[in-house]
Amino acid sequence: MPLRSAVRVISTPLRAVLRPSATNSCRGYAAVAEARSVLEHELDSIRAAGTWKGERVITSKQGPHIYVDGSRGDILNFCANNYLGLSSHPEVVKAGIEALQKYGAGLSSVRFICGTQDIHKDLEKKLAQFHEREDCILYASCFDANAGLFEVLLGPDDAVLSDELNHASIIDGIRLCRAKRMRYKHMDLKDLEVKLKEAQSSRMRLVVTDGVFSMDGDVAPLQGICDLAEQYGAMVFIDECHATGFLGPRGRGTDELLGVMDRVHIVNSTLGKALGGAAGGYTVGPKPLIDLLRQRSRPYLFSNSLPPPVVACATRAVDLLLASNEIAQSMAAKTMRFRNAMTQAGFTISGAAHPICPVMLGDARLASLMADDMLKLGVYVIGFSFPVVPKGKARIRVQISAAHTDEDIDRTVNAFIQTGRKHGVIS
Repeated sequence: MPLRSAVRVISTPLRAVLRPSATNSCRGYAAVAEARSVLEHELDSIRAAGTWKGERVITSKQGPHIYVDGSRGDILNFCANNYLGLSSHPEVVKAGIEALQKYGAGLSSVRFICGTQDIHKDLEKKLAQFHEREDCILYASCFDANAGLFEVLLGPDDAVLSDELNHASIIDGIRLCRAKRMRYKHMDLKDLEVKLKEAQSSRMRLVVTDGVFSMDGDVAPLQGICDLAEQYGAMVFIDECHATGFLGPRGRGTDELLGVMDRVHIVNSTLGKALGGAAGGYTVGPKPLIDLLRQRSRPYLFSNSLPPPVVACATRAVDLLLASNEIAQSMAAKTMRFRNAMTQAGFTISGAAHPICPVMLGDARLASLMADDMLKLGVYVIGFSFPVVPKGKARIRVQISAAHTDEDIDRTVNAFIQTGRKHGVIS
């Protein structure tokens, strides 16, 4: 048989084997169609429940006054985590530009390979100094910091005791560890003590709580938590994302506010809110813990290091806070101005004395409609509903910034009064 004919004879059945059959293709299309149907049904149920979360498009830099696509003119922004107004602070922006020119856009590497620059080490040093802890490790976000801590610190012979309303990143991080997991009722010291007694046979015990709970603006009872931790031989961890930079006399956070800086052992926080607002998170605590995290924390080992402009912006923000507490101290009066005016108008405001001011409405659709009407009046706020908050506890979460003026606050209160009357929330 000629070679050409032999090749043709052999290749014909091979092509038949390698070519996907019509039946298999149909099954593949059917699987995709079925998945699409399931997803569309789930999306329709979200829309029907009034909990659909749209994304408004901002066409300006972050700040107390912004421009929003589809809206005319200047819009007051009252829902950013930009607590100190540093996201667009001239010195912070300048530091980022200079770092971009000197150090480049990024490192294209994780930290331990070739992703550590002198500015990363400098920021870690300053954050440790700011929190008065031994050492610091940077992450791409505080979500990553929470995801990377518990698995490294705790083993199957340990116990972790977590507030039931802790942030989702804490919950996910705890799920990754092999320790005995125990939840105590929200800010309930009696229930925490019960759980601590149950955990006495464990090698190590770690009490885990948000310093400030971001949905309600309530502050953890750290003095009582530390008392119980010392009584039952436990360590204390706090997530300070909604406290770092502006709570406490010097803006050090909840532990400074409540006088327990020397009694809280591990602090996780963010660079993405008060400290410049770009991105990044970190852990501060005992040096042996930080050293171990550098060796074993998976989000640290397998994520690119923070981009130089982000590092430089955060460093400048920390420098400003280390030099003066004036910005941090300006928050209290502005917060109470809004809270008092809204309460007098008849609204229910959750939490106490924190810049997070949740306007409680209960109904998800109502929260969404009121937020849309507020935007028409020139105020940018967002309705929060399930699954971000529990069902039946929908609200508009207002956040006060040091960059807001008294006039900004009064204008926003007046818009709430007008919108609240329209929807029958207040009379």
